[in-house]
Amino acid sequence: MQKRKDKGVDVLWENNVLNGMDRVDPNSRDEMLAELFLDQMMNDFKRSKILEEIDHSLKNKDKETFLRLTKKLKSVS
Repeated sequence: MQKRKDKGVDVLWENNVLNGMDRVDPNSRDEMLAELFLDQMMNDFKRSKILEEIDHSLKNKDKETFLRLTKKLKSVS
């Protein structure tokens, strides 16, 4: 799923995708929805792990790790 900054745009985009799926074979639709869901869950999981690591780097005052992780977080978000 394409990531958008504005949540309202996310909802509209997802609604358009879901509305267009009426014309798709139910098995294919279910497979696509499952893939979208899993992709989102994986991104959320990766993001939360990076945020935990960032917190740890801040507690340890590890600037180099903090900078590396914030850069990594931007690529996941």
